Amino acid sequence: MKPHTVTKSWYKAVPFALAVTFCSNPASAQSNKSAVIDAIVKEENSNSQLEKLAHELLDEIGPRLVGTPQMKQANDWAVNKYKSWDINARNEQWGEWRGWERGISHIDMISPRVHTLEATQLAWSPGMGKKTVTAEVVVLPDLADSAAYAQWMPSVKGKIVMISMPQPTGRPDYNWQEFALKESFDKMKAERTAMTDAWKKRISKTGYTTRTLPVALENAGAAGVFTNTWSAGFGVDKIFSAYTKKVPTIDVALEDYTLLYRLIQSGTKPMISMHTESKELGAVPTFNTIAEIKGTEKPEEYVMLSAHFDSWDGGTGATDNGTGTLTMMEAMRLLKKFYPHPKRTILVGHWGSEEEGLNGSRAFVEDHPEIVKNLQALFNQDNGTGRVVDLSGQGFADAKNYLSKWLSAVPDTIKNRIKTNFPGQPGGGGSDFASFVAAGAPGFSLSSLGWSYGTYTWHTNRDTYDKIVFDDLRNNAMLAAIMAYMASEDPEKTSTVKTEGIKWPQPVKATRRGGLDK
Repeated sequence: MKPHTVTKSWYKAVPFALAVTFCSNPASAQSNKSAVIDAIVKEENSNSQLEKLAHELLDEIGPRLVGTPQMKQANDWAVNKYKSWDINARNEQWGEWRGWERGISHIDMISPRVHTLEATQLAWSPGMGKKTVTAEVVVLPDLADSAAYAQWMPSVKGKIVMISMPQPTGRPDYNWQEFALKESFDKMKAERTAMTDAWKKRISKTGYTTRTLPVALENAGAAGVFTNTWSAGFGVDKIFSAYTKKVPTIDVALEDYTLLYRLIQSGTKPMISMHTESKELGAVPTFNTIAEIKGTEKPEEYVMLSAHFDSWDGGTGATDNGTGTLTMMEAMRLLKKFYPHPKRTILVGHWGSEEEGLNGSRAFVEDHPEIVKNLQALFNQDNGTGRVVDLSGQGFADAKNYLSKWLSAVPDTIKNRIKTNFPGQPGGGGSDFASFVAAGAPGFSLSSLGWSYGTYTWHTNRDTYDKIVFDDLRNNAMLAAIMAYMASEDPEKTSTVKTEGIKWPQPVKATRRGGLDK
């Protein structure tokens, strides 16, 4: 037998979870540790459950906007999945949110020709019931000042108003850089900058903001609001939330948005047939899903895996943050199978309402000071499908010592691609590890390779299953499992001494009642 190799005959002869408890002397303990790590790697490379989990979560349940039935369905699915692996799990309520459910939508141009628009109602957009509206679409004009806009406002009654700047090109900059003459690219960028500045001034002159203008338009009788939030890539938009309360707010894809704009500018009056459905569900409870493998020697010290569970709902939340969720679920499956009796308690937190301000994890920090105080380490993943390539010490003075020690046990093919930064700077936001860092607890971000995350999948209509790179995800599941294992096994408690001279972020209270009128 080669050093640290687990043979098939050994697997058949002795159940792994029992066999790894036989050794007690230091040399045997090290061999045992290597055997656990080898088993984790072997299992993930030969029997990964990631594709199956991804299909169930992303294809069958779909996006997980806070307050929607799909979010609660996902919470319950995760609890049941953990229980099927013999892992204790629960949904833990931390607040309540505006309940809402997306329905169907049909937005068609019916004049000057028939064309179905690529368009998505924004999250929490008011529904139209069974009604279909036919209306002219107009562009927010460029007027002198707020008084002029006040005089113009009554003219929007019964019309759909376009309030976003029309992009001068649907080609991303990298495409221009590859094919355009330099002077053409420079000209386009200058034109776009000028248009952007002019449109900001146009909005400002209305006397409203991008948040308050849609409400003013609906109060003036507009039939709906069209926006475009292009994500600077081919066919991709950011899909966020509506501010209107009575009429729909629709994101129209760049290609169709600029089509409508050009028609209007040429004197044509496009007519739109619009039908959108959604349900208001009142105040609904919001949850974090927590799973636990109980510690044996130090059960009141904790190692945590972490990933937010919620998403925006333009796509299915595949890489933000389905991939982080799947990574941590798979890591817990591996740990339960090959390390069922950890020294410290291993927890996983699947947080709700990260997208609205880290609310689920902030609530957990507030509600569980006993865990935060005794946290050995937390590992969070939340920036796409790519393999982990960065690990920062988050400003903790001694992080280099223990993180480097744990990382040394990770296979070279994984750890050699990871750039470390010690002591690093404490994260003040961005994802859920920051909720713990602000409380002085050792929370760390497993930061991933980009895969054009910011442009193509982050909060977009294209954040779907097909964007997942499963080889990279398997890499991350092994990494998370091994780092949790090593943190649990470490005989020493981690130090949370902060590096001198670093300004530390302050804790922010969770919003526990969201999207509801006070």
